[in-house]
Amino acid sequence: MTLQISRASLQDWALVRAWAADEGWNPGAADAPAFFAQDPEGFFLGRIDGEPVSAISVVNYSDTYSFLGFYLVRPDLRGHGHGLATWRSALAHAGARTVGLDGVPDQQDNYRRSGFVPAYRTARYLGEVPVSDGAVAGVVPAEQVDQAVLAAYDDACHPAARPRFLRSWLTTPGHRALVRVADGRPTGYGVVRPAEQEARIGPLFADTPADAAALLDALAAEARAFGSERIAVDMPEANPAAARLAEERGLEPTFETARMYTGPVRPIAQNRVFGVTTLELG
Repeated sequence: MTLQISRASLQDWALVRAWAADEGWNPGAADAPAFFAQDPEGFFLGRIDGEPVSAISVVNYSDTYSFLGFYLVRPDLRGHGHGLATWRSALAHAGARTVGLDGVPDQQDNYRRSGFVPAYRTARYLGEVPVSDGAVAGVVPAEQVDQAVLAAYDDACHPAARPRFLRSWLTTPGHRALVRVADGRPTGYGVVRPAEQEARIGPLFADTPADAAALLDALAAEARAFGSERIAVDMPEANPAAARLAEERGLEPTFETARMYTGPVRPIAQNRVFGVTTLELG
């Protein structure tokens, strides 16, 4: 029963995705390549006699910021300390960086004991957004927009630049990335992707509630195109306009998480964040 912890490969992560689906996290169908594009060294498995029993990701974005996710232990082996051992081993990958995570309520006290401090809550909203025929005015596919300009927009909405992740996230097969454009510049963008249950939208970044609404409607239409009538989007309490938009579109809150950090993070344009990219990588 000796636990051995080592880095996980992209191929290994298919099992972890299945564990996440079993927990009801509704993982995206093809998220892993983009996750590994950001930091291929940031994914870990605990094994006993060669069999995976625990997992965690600690993905480094910059010299000052990292994000923790996929903290999982196989249900039949919980309560033996395997999760904590995996946690402690993997956190070394972050070094002295501030680490962020999105924690479910029943784990938040444990995270506080590990030095994480709550910043704001996030609620997952689910539902079916009515869509109309035809394109939404001012919304274009992401490939029609200068990618450096789009990366700069994303950079203002996230605690660290993430060009490697973004290049992969926007082009992963099955992902549909849309940009709202006004006067020749982006005023928001979003991505929708197929998932285990409802299609997942994230990020949803926009200058104004009107921009966010146009993108949400267009992304919901894209979800219908790949067979999903229902969508899920994780909306931060730190931007009250996000919850108002969800309510206007008939989406209902389900579970919540808390964004927590071990230290300072750079300021972001929180009023632009209507939907976080993922709960797994921030």
